[in-house]
Amino acid sequence: MRGLRSIVGVVLLALGALALAYGGFNYTSETHDAKLGPLEIQLEERNHVEIPVWAGLAAVAAGGAVLLIGERRRG
Repeated sequence: MRGLRSIVGVVLLALGALALAYGGFNYTSETHDAKLGPLEIQLEERNHVEIPVWAGLAAVAAGGAVLLIGERRRG
């Protein structure tokens, strides 16, 4: 169980740091698809999801807390 706790702590720290560094992520979704005989038309829409700074800070703090609590219980 200690190994799992450490992994969760490191993952939270990494995700929080990435959220603070990039501020969000982009993804592409297909919105329309039309076929007119041999002609095929596809439309792709690019979307951006913003991750709030407070969420990144909370993830870093939670990851640090998980790692610190795990170390205190071992010692």
